[in-house]
Amino acid sequence: MNKAQARARRIHKTRQRIAVLQAARLCVHRTPRHIYAQVIDPSGGRVLASASTLEAEVRKQMKTGGNVAAAGAIGKRIAEKAKAAGVTRVAFDRSGFKYHGRVKALADAARENGLEF
Repeated sequence: MNKAQARARRIHKTRQRIAVLQAARLCVHRTPRHIYAQVIDPSGGRVLASASTLEAEVRKQMKTGGNVAAAGAIGKRIAEKAKAAGVTRVAFDRSGFKYHGRVKALADAARENGLEF
């Protein structure tokens, strides 16, 4: 099993568990340059809120989108947008990434700003 196959297995296992919960999910994706977050409704068919380091307002504040500070800003932003959409409780979907560094910073910032998971 190579690295991509192992990550795909982790993604599948996590999303199966979240589907049983029937909760909105906070889905995180990261690349070396940027980080993205979406709150997806329980059916999986609609994005309720989204935030990324590609947004113009975030780009003005951050020098780069690929660091822990940028991830924290996105965590705060997604929590605010989710609350505005009426979502306070989510399941955290880290998309197979380790809960460390930028993924952890985004999760901690979202929790501090009102999201429960």
